[in-house]
Amino acid sequence: MNIVLTGFMGTGKSTVGRLLARRLGLKFVDLDELIEAEAGMTIKDIFASKGEPYFRDLESGVVKKLASGAFGSSLVVSTGGGAVIRRENRSLFKAWGRLVCLRASVDEVLRRVGDRTDRPLLARPDRREAIETLLDEREAAYRDCDLEVDTTGVSIEKVAEKISSFIEGR
Repeated sequence: MNIVLTGFMGTGKSTVGRLLARRLGLKFVDLDELIEAEAGMTIKDIFASKGEPYFRDLESGVVKKLASGAFGSSLVVSTGGGAVIRRENRSLFKAWGRLVCLRASVDEVLRRVGDRTDRPLLARPDRREAIETLLDEREAAYRDCDLEVDTTGVSIEKVAEKISSFIEGR
């Protein structure tokens, strides 16, 4: 069994993913860490030096490797927020495991990401507008998941339980 967590930044993918992996006896993998290892540089540096199109191509290559079993199986994978923009990535994720989208309100995302400077797509003066624009652009991709869970004001334990129940068919 493989579970892929997607959704916008600050929705809890990594935090929930680690807990979910522990609960289900699976291994946790962060897609961004795999991409950084592949590129030999940080996501921020990839965006700065090579641009978003290059990053998305690199991301798709790592998704293909992941879906082929190159990083093992029985995984909970946390993706970057834009990993499912490309239909081929969504298709690979859904064929390989269950694709779960975590959501949160714009206010909650702003609260969670705070003033972090490692988010290239939010390196703009009006962060709220940037978030709203990106969410609008990604809406169709996020809806094309096996399950959507709103994490706004919900504990990570409750979110993990909802996903576990879905995966186990309860």
